[in-house]
Amino acid sequence: MESNPELKSAIMEVVDNQINSNDPPETRQTLYRLKNEGHSESKAKELIGCVVASEIFEVLKRQESFNLNRFVKALNNLPKIPED
Repeated sequence: MESNPELKSAIMEVVDNQINSNDPPETRQTLYRLKNEGHSESKAKELIGCVVASEIFEVLKRQESFNLNRFVKALNNLPKIPED
Protein backbone atom coordinates (compact mmCIF):
# COMPACT_ATOMS: atom_id res chain seq x y z
CA MET A 1 0.00 0.00 0.00
CA GLU A 2 2.96 2.32 0.51
CA SER A 3 3.68 2.66 -3.22
CA ASN A 4 0.28 4.14 -4.09
CA PRO A 5 -0.87 6.86 -1.67
CA GLU A 6 -4.30 7.20 -3.31
CA LEU A 7 -4.96 3.48 -2.97
CA LYS A 8 -3.78 3.48 0.64
CA SER A 9 -6.05 6.44 1.38
CA ALA A 10 -9.05 4.68 -0.18
CA ILE A 11 -8.39 1.47 1.76
CA MET A 12 -7.95 3.37 5.02
CA GLU A 13 -11.26 5.14 4.33
CA VAL A 14 -12.91 1.71 4.03
CA VAL A 15 -11.34 0.70 7.36
CA ASP A 16 -12.57 3.89 9.05
CA ASN A 17 -16.06 3.46 7.57
CA GLN A 18 -16.26 -0.14 8.80
CA ILE A 19 -15.12 0.88 12.29
CA ASN A 20 -17.46 3.88 12.48
CA SER A 21 -20.50 1.99 11.20
CA ASN A 22 -19.58 -1.19 13.11
CA ASP A 23 -20.22 -3.12 9.90
CA PRO A 24 -18.94 -5.72 10.03
CA PRO A 25 -18.55 -5.62 13.81
CA GLU A 26 -15.46 -7.83 13.60
CA THR A 27 -13.47 -4.91 12.16
CA ARG A 28 -14.01 -2.79 15.28
CA GLN A 29 -13.44 -5.83 17.51
CA THR A 30 -10.16 -6.46 15.73
CA LEU A 31 -9.09 -2.84 16.22
CA TYR A 32 -9.69 -3.12 19.97
CA ARG A 33 -7.96 -6.51 20.16
CA LEU A 34 -4.87 -5.28 18.34
CA LYS A 35 -4.69 -2.16 20.51
CA ASN A 36 -4.97 -4.34 23.62
CA GLU A 37 -2.11 -6.43 22.27
CA GLY A 38 0.07 -3.31 22.22
CA HIS A 39 -0.30 -2.02 18.66
CA SER A 40 -0.90 1.67 18.15
CA GLU A 41 -4.26 2.63 16.69
CA SER A 42 -2.51 3.66 13.48
CA LYS A 43 -0.68 0.33 13.18
CA ALA A 44 -3.84 -1.64 14.00
CA LYS A 45 -5.77 0.17 11.28
CA GLU A 46 -2.93 -0.42 8.84
CA LEU A 47 -3.05 -4.15 9.61
CA ILE A 48 -6.81 -4.17 9.08
CA GLY A 49 -6.21 -2.31 5.83
CA CYS A 50 -4.03 -5.21 4.68
CA VAL A 51 -7.01 -7.51 5.18
CA VAL A 52 -9.29 -5.14 3.26
CA ALA A 53 -6.77 -5.00 0.40
CA SER A 54 -6.41 -8.78 0.42
CA GLU A 55 -10.18 -9.27 0.25
CA ILE A 56 -10.47 -6.78 -2.62
CA PHE A 57 -7.74 -8.70 -4.45
CA GLU A 58 -9.52 -12.03 -3.87
CA VAL A 59 -12.84 -10.62 -5.10
CA LEU A 60 -11.23 -9.35 -8.28
CA LYS A 61 -9.08 -12.43 -8.85
CA ARG A 62 -11.91 -14.90 -8.34
CA GLN A 63 -14.58 -12.65 -9.84
CA GLU A 64 -16.84 -13.29 -6.89
CA SER A 65 -18.67 -11.36 -4.19
CA PHE A 66 -17.23 -10.19 -0.89
CA ASN A 67 -16.73 -13.21 1.36
CA LEU A 68 -17.48 -12.23 4.96
CA ASN A 69 -16.23 -15.54 6.37
CA ARG A 70 -12.87 -15.24 4.60
CA PHE A 71 -12.61 -11.59 5.68
CA VAL A 72 -13.35 -12.35 9.34
CA LYS A 73 -10.92 -15.29 9.34
CA ALA A 74 -8.19 -12.97 8.06
CA LEU A 75 -9.04 -10.36 10.71
CA ASN A 76 -8.83 -13.04 13.41
CA ASN A 77 -5.37 -14.04 12.16
CA LEU A 78 -3.95 -10.51 12.53
CA PRO A 79 -1.26 -9.43 13.14
CA LYS A 80 -0.32 -12.17 10.66
CA ILE A 81 -0.81 -10.61 7.23
CA PRO A 82 -2.93 -12.52 4.68
CA GLU A 83 -0.89 -14.24 2.02
CA ASP A 84 -1.67 -14.67 -1.67
